[in-house]
Amino acid sequence: MAAAQTKSVLNDSRQIERAAMLIQMGARMQVLESETDLSYERLLRLYKEVAGKSPSKGQLPFSTDWFLSWQENIHSSLFLNIYEYLSKSMDMDPIDILTKAYRLYLEQVGAAEIDPLLSFTRAWRLVKFVDANMLNMTACSNCGGKFVSELYENPRTYQCGLCNPPARAGKCKGERSLMLQ
Repeated sequence: MAAAQTKSVLNDSRQIERAAMLIQMGARMQVLESETDLSYERLLRLYKEVAGKSPSKGQLPFSTDWFLSWQENIHSSLFLNIYEYLSKSMDMDPIDILTKAYRLYLEQVGAAEIDPLLSFTRAWRLVKFVDANMLNMTACSNCGGKFVSELYENPRTYQCGLCNPPARAGKCKGERSLMLQ
C-alpha cells in the first residue's frame, strides 16, 4: 500500500512539474487540462502561482485557416517539420516532444531575428489538427520543402508561400517579420 501511495505522490509531482512548464511556455488552461491529470481547481491555483495572473478566458481557436495564411503557414510549417522529425527520432511522450519542438522553433526564429507568430497553444492545436486529419504536410513541387496544407492539396501542383508568395507578402508587417528581397 505504501508503494502505491508513493507512486501516486511521484506521479502527482510529475504532473505539477509538467503543468508548471506548460504554463511558463504560455499554454492555455484547455491545454493544461488535456495534457495533465490535475483537477481544474489545482491547475487554476498553479497557473496563478506560476504566471502571477489569472489565465486567459475564452475558447481556443478552432479554425485551420490561420495555419494556411502566408506568414503563419511558414512558421507553422517550420514548427511541424521540427515536431515530425523529433516524433520519428525520439521515444518520448507526445507533449514532451511538442515542448522540445516548440523550444527549437523559438530558437530558429530567434536566430533569424524574426518574431515568433506561433504561440505554444497554437502549436498544440496544429498537432491536434494534423492528428485529426484536418491538416497535413505537402511537399512543394518547386523547392521540395514540406508545408502545412489542406488535405485535398494536389502535391503535383502545390507551391509553397516562399516559392509563390502572395502579391503583398512581406510588404507591411513589423521590422522583425518575414521580408522578401
